Amino acid sequence: MSIPPPSGPQHPQDPQGLQGPYPAAQPQHHTQPQPQPQGAYPPPQLPHAAAPGFAPYGLYGPYGPRPPAAVNGVAIASLVLGVLCFLPAVGLVLGLIALRQIRRRGERGRGMAVAGSVLSSVGLALWVVSLSTGVAADVWQGFKDGARADSVLALRKGDCFNSPGGLEGWATEATTVPCARAHDGEVFAVLTRPDGAYPGDDRLTDLADERCYALQDAYVMDSWALPDDVAVYYLVPSRQSWRYGDREITCVFGHQDAKTRLTGSLRRDESTLDPHQVTYLEAAQVLNTAMEKAPVAEPSDEELADHTEWAREVADALAEQTGMLRAHRWPGDARRPVAELAGELEKAEEEWTAAAEATDLDTYYDHYDKGWDLLDARKSVTARKALGLATTPPEAERDAERGGGGGAIEV
Repeated sequence: MSIPPPSGPQHPQDPQGLQGPYPAAQPQHHTQPQPQPQGAYPPPQLPHAAAPGFAPYGLYGPYGPRPPAAVNGVAIASLVLGVLCFLPAVGLVLGLIALRQIRRRGERGRGMAVAGSVLSSVGLALWVVSLSTGVAADVWQGFKDGARADSVLALRKGDCFNSPGGLEGWATEATTVPCARAHDGEVFAVLTRPDGAYPGDDRLTDLADERCYALQDAYVMDSWALPDDVAVYYLVPSRQSWRYGDREITCVFGHQDAKTRLTGSLRRDESTLDPHQVTYLEAAQVLNTAMEKAPVAEPSDEELADHTEWAREVADALAEQTGMLRAHRWPGDARRPVAELAGELEKAEEEWTAAAEATDLDTYYDHYDKGWDLLDARKSVTARKALGLATTPPEAERDAERGGGGGAIEV
């Protein structure tokens, strides 16, 4: 696995590799922190700027000690590859090269070159057979099942881990540790790709960047609780590990500075939140989803239809969010602040509805501005505090500028 850096909103590449808020990595099973759109995951994706990453444990065999001057080194390499049955085609080629060099230079090692060539030839034949019969996939699964607890292949959703090189460079180990302790990364999603031909590094890192950023909200439902210095990294299969049956993309949260560790779990989902917090955050996500669909172009007479259509989606989302807040039975301390927030959202819905019905740019802007002001994230702080949720808006929301674009304004 390799670790690429992240891209995306914050934006974190080479796989399975970690990429960070915008670094990326290269294979042998890769790890990109692509920090998250709120992601890609390998910037800080370890994905798309191509930061270094993780290589699957045990995929690469050692090349043995440097031989005495009288023995041909290429012959030794051929023999090692032949014995390990690793990259047999390379072992065969090295064996033939060694024989030629030995004849020309008068070096020793002919026996090793011949043995390496023969063993590599046998290994190559076995590889062809195994790949054509599906045996390789079984071998890979057995390898994963027997992987040590500190292997990068053993990482699962919710695991916090440390790796010798942090979220940079190549690594074979990822030791899981309690999330309360300092750690390099926290796994928030593991995706499995379908069988087929190797998609290529670029395709896998693009996919990891896209999917990891999309999945971060399911793991951290309360985006306000996600520190601004956290980035998204990911590990993706390398060409070599893909041949063995590796199909996993691992999405990881890490510090934007890949060498800096995090402390404490970032997980904020049904497993760590109470039902009231989950209901509130699910209602907020309805509005966030609509806001993220804002047209890219600035409002104009030519683009007015696109903006009024979007305003209609925002108005509908506000109606749904308000309905969810009104329907839930909140605990005593939260009833009043949530009710007051719902009232503000209903006022905002009226303005966004008027903006959706506007027939000219001036009318649209008039209601759009009023509707935007009513969605001020600070108005939800009291309700959030009563529910025990984070009360400091993310930097992106604090610094958001009003204009033709939208963006998440979670309340």
